Amino acid sequence: MGKHGKHHGKHLVWDWNGTLLDDIEAVIGATNAAFAELGLEPITLARYRELYTVPVPKFYERLMGRLPTDAEWLVMDDAFHRHYWQRADACGLTAGAAELLAARQESGFTQSLLSLAPHTELVPLVRRHGIEERFVRVDGRIGSSTEGKSAHMVRHLEALAGVAPSPERVVVIGDAADDARAARHVGARAVLYTGGSHSRASLEAVGVPVVDSLAEAVAVAEELV
Repeated sequence: MGKHGKHHGKHLVWDWNGTLLDDIEAVIGATNAAFAELGLEPITLARYRELYTVPVPKFYERLMGRLPTDAEWLVMDDAFHRHYWQRADACGLTAGAAELLAARQESGFTQSLLSLAPHTELVPLVRRHGIEERFVRVDGRIGSSTEGKSAHMVRHLEALAGVAPSPERVVVIGDAADDARAARHVGARAVLYTGGSHSRASLEAVGVPVVDSLAEAVAVAEELV
């Protein structure tokens, strides 16, 4: 462990999609390819960021004017993921991400990765980007794709007991309102990044710091009491 020690400074819980992974264009491409299969009109990036929410069926409700039926949701979810994973391998890390992760690890700070992407898909992708060893733990989703991040965050921090500091010294860095809700649920703090799924206006409405780069996110996270 570096000179700072693991319980000095903040433990960062990083989000993956739209935060460390610069995949918003793949998300929009997959969304519109899925929409085309379902007979829905294509959506622009600006409109996607305006409407996107978790759980994802609520996003479709905003688009369709009603919640999808269980059968419709299964078709939509399958179509999106089929198109997304065709595009995911071509996505790079967000600018500066690899360097930030390496610098924090080398300074002795702890960090982990928590994603709603399927665990079996997430881990090989993180490994391919050469950053798996930067994290003390990597957790993807196991089970339902409609579950939000709060319950997932509880399990993640329980698994980090003895490694990460207490929740008030944990900062979640993500691109979605759901990341901030999950942080609040466990008593942690959050910083939200504008490069992913939400517009700046919708992020600012959440009431946590909003930043335009991951370097700024880390700097702000360290300043949070």
